[in-house]
Amino acid sequence: MIAEREVLGTGLTSEQFRRDMLAGLSERTKRVPCKYLYDEEGARLFERICDLDEYYPTRTEAAILQEHIDEIAALIGPGCNLVDLGSGSGAKTRLLLDHLDRPASCLPVDVSRAQLLATSRNLAQAYPELEVLPICADYTAAFALPERAAGSGQTTVFFPGSTIGNFEPAEAVDFLGGVAGLCGDDGGLLVGVDLKKEAPVLHSAYNDERGVTAEFNLNLLARANRELGAQFDISQFRHHALYSASAGRIEMHLVSRRRQTVPVDGERFAFAAGESIVTEHSYKYSLPEFRQLAAEAGLEVVRCWTDARQWFSVQYLRRAGGP
Repeated sequence: MIAEREVLGTGLTSEQFRRDMLAGLSERTKRVPCKYLYDEEGARLFERICDLDEYYPTRTEAAILQEHIDEIAALIGPGCNLVDLGSGSGAKTRLLLDHLDRPASCLPVDVSRAQLLATSRNLAQAYPELEVLPICADYTAAFALPERAAGSGQTTVFFPGSTIGNFEPAEAVDFLGGVAGLCGDDGGLLVGVDLKKEAPVLHSAYNDERGVTAEFNLNLLARANRELGAQFDISQFRHHALYSASAGRIEMHLVSRRRQTVPVDGERFAFAAGESIVTEHSYKYSLPEFRQLAAEAGLEVVRCWTDARQWFSVQYLRRAGGP
């Protein structure tokens, strides 16, 4: 059983949140990094989003993994160290572990400490022979694997859920380059990549009828009020998400309903009516576009699986020129 003291790392601190929030609200176009959407409440709300009828990525990716799991497990090989970035509830992780050949360790990585601990406990109970090493960290920044996991077998990084789309393309290249370093020459990256499709499908996925995505987005302001002593009147902001075909991305905003000034940690930020805070970009790729992105990071696509509609893909990458 995993105990609180066994969770490595500190995740995102309130000081980091304060610094990034103040810096982002000071920009000409106000923005806050999307990683701050995922506090304990945000993680809970995102799990609800994943179950919505409109939100196709989770069930589509799960179906792709299920259909091709034997081939995926064969590519990963025996005795691997599975590094699970943004592990969430761990449902997809368990699908992999159920089919892998004698995995040596599983290293769930997440910024939500409470969810990470719960997921790690469940994994340790379900797989008593597996070494589970939870790491509370911001995986968008560099972090090291614990020594006892390093070198004990090939490393596979599992990055599901299309989170790679939350990076700006240049940032995605840098991130993938760092992942290549974690994998080494004989490891690999199993990544979920959301694909370009009709705008109405994307609009529905990010503007669900039940308003769960809106609640998830607005929770960022509630978090600022809780942790930073900010004074956002949440009723005076609304969720808005749109697809920019020219940029190839969903853009998620918190829009001010009126002219207002909001105190945050001793500073005051003015909002015009209709002015927004950008909280997330989610890039959608064609298969050739993502292959090029991976190549710029020194990775090559070994295998790519999609659903019949080509709405989503799961791709297995290795270092270019590797075995």
